[in-house]
Amino acid sequence: MKDPQGVGEKFNLETYMAARKVARRVAFLFASHMEEGMDEEQGHAILEELLKKNGVDKKWHPSKFRIGKNTVKSFKEKSEPGVKLQKEDIFFLDIGPIIDGHEADYGQTFTVGQNAEYAHAQKTSKLIFDQLAGEWKVNKLTGSELYARAAELAQKHGYVLNENMSGHRLGDLPHALHYRGKLSDFESTPLENLWVLEVHIRHPEKQFGAFFEDILV
Repeated sequence: MKDPQGVGEKFNLETYMAARKVARRVAFLFASHMEEGMDEEQGHAILEELLKKNGVDKKWHPSKFRIGKNTVKSFKEKSEPGVKLQKEDIFFLDIGPIIDGHEADYGQTFTVGQNAEYAHAQKTSKLIFDQLAGEWKVNKLTGSELYARAAELAQKHGYVLNENMSGHRLGDLPHALHYRGKLSDFESTPLENLWVLEVHIRHPEKQFGAFFEDILV
């Protein structure tokens, strides 16, 4: 295993950050295409088309799109079939495009309609991410400290943190050459740009959750 905070000889920060911009753009374009009655299969078809239109022909992980009660599921869990977007609903996507040999990874939650609980969960997932990123930068938190703090913040805001969605390395392809494990198990302070922070929260009683992920910058 190489240096867990190193990069390959072909790593280019400008290309890497450009890949991130593409992933973020696709996410917002995708959200604008969502309509009541769509199911996850239809959403995936739209997502794949948008990725292709934005120059993405390879991914380092399968795209994920979750609606409603499926938003509580971890990355590797299969969605319950037949779930369709309702007039008031919550959904998220998680995409991992490869562009010019560099990886991106971005996930975000969106809502439709005026459901206050869904809107609060959506807002809270990003709020927790932003607070963690700020504390990491100021206090030099380790990966394990970041996720201990994430659990505290989720509870403070009335949610449960899904500890199975716990961050990872990113970079030039493949990042696993440098580090295969979870950010939550990393006992050093992660360097900027190279680590993905994932925040997946779930309502303690109801069947919905919210997700946000991006690199620490």
